[in-house]
Amino acid sequence: MHESAFQIFVNALLANNFVLAMFLGLCPFLGVSGKLDTAFPMGVATTFVMLVASLCAYGLNLLLGYFHLEFLRLISYIVIIASAVQLVEMVLKKYSPALFRALGIYLPLITTNCAVLGVALFQTAREYDFVQSVTFSIGGGLGFTLALVLMASVRERLTLSNVPDLAQGTALSLMLAGILSLSFMGFAGLGG
Repeated sequence: MHESAFQIFVNALLANNFVLAMFLGLCPFLGVSGKLDTAFPMGVATTFVMLVASLCAYGLNLLLGYFHLEFLRLISYIVIIASAVQLVEMVLKKYSPALFRALGIYLPLITTNCAVLGVALFQTAREYDFVQSVTFSIGGGLGFTLALVLMASVRERLTLSNVPDLAQGTALSLMLAGILSLSFMGFAGLGG
């Protein structure tokens, strides 16, 4: 069955959101979503890395298939992702040092973000063409950004609320993540 680009985009953005439906990329989701000022840029940076990884993985998959070196896919994808993250780090360090410091350890952790690797592996397994791959990576990245922004918005709002001591900190973050995940289950039928 051939999926349209719109179906792939909606599926990656909402119905099969990497964070809230597939539970990939939870480390930055929980770590950077404390403030909207860091959550949105982290989502944009991750989206960029997903797009670069997707484009390179598509081309590399064709090249590896041509030379019958499919066994090198995983390690090649990891090298691509690490290189893209280095590019993002260098740009942020030069043009926005404050944001670079605010993102801290979570910026280099994009390299090990399983949502980014998931984009490359899922598009290869699903045998997406070039347009489908780009659409999938943009939808997945925007879905990741949406999850981060929603979580940061709720967490910032809760700093102004009187929350019982028992539910503060990590416990509250995990409860919020669960509620957001449950709300995204309502999108399950949209993906086609």
